[in-house]
Amino acid sequence: MEQEIEIIVLGLIQGLTEWLPISSTGHIRLAEYFLGLKLPLLFDVVLHVGTLLVTILFFKDDIKRILMALIRLDFKSDEGRMFKMIVIGSFPTMLIGLVVSSFLEEIFSSILPIAFSFIFSGLTVYLSKIGKDEKENVDWRSAIIIGIAQGLSTIPGLSRSGLTIATALILGIKRDEAFKFSFLLSIPAILGALTLTAYFQLGALPLAGVKSFNLLMGFLISMIVGYMSIKILKRFIRRFHMFAFYSLPLGFSIIAVEFLFK
Repeated sequence: MEQEIEIIVLGLIQGLTEWLPISSTGHIRLAEYFLGLKLPLLFDVVLHVGTLLVTILFFKDDIKRILMALIRLDFKSDEGRMFKMIVIGSFPTMLIGLVVSSFLEEIFSSILPIAFSFIFSGLTVYLSKIGKDEKENVDWRSAIIIGIAQGLSTIPGLSRSGLTIATALILGIKRDEAFKFSFLLSIPAILGALTLTAYFQLGALPLAGVKSFNLLMGFLISMIVGYMSIKILKRFIRRFHMFAFYSLPLGFSIIAVEFLFK
């Protein structure tokens, strides 16, 4: 029963925080640190498959139009240009993600660096309010910068959706376009991360010790809650900077707890 409770808690955390601009990896690390929970590798993979499917389902119409443009080799339409920008943005994400992941465990084995990441993420989200909200489409320069932001979000505490949407807004991209590009850009990033995990840690997956029913339960919880969190974010995209008032106090609270009680 203990594993079932952990699965429910971790599924809720992953589903709720994966798409809201408050960092899922940061919250998973907090759960591991303060609650003693441990996210098994196999369950981590299953959760990310769930979040990937949620994105595909939510943006299925956009993805279908992009694929049709790709089949027609039409790179001049809005969908064709979107495909090009996703490809361009994915390159810096891949390069930075590979570099950052090589030293993550060493630097972020303690909770304090994660607290500072929450603060940095919150500040970036708050600064998004300075954006002019005037560009209809993402150009190649913006795609590269947003891709860099996504690569940095490999760091626990730095929200992927927070950094990418905030960066897009700061660059003056309209909110609906920033929202859509952020999530479409996440698809190749998640696919790449899952591929690397499967390739380098395939042998550890069967040893995760998670029951099949619990995997399914966590998968469904993360999908349902994840879908709801995307809808919440879309609804509040006009007040996107308000999410900073969650991440900033959280980061400072973690620092205070560490210095006062440790």
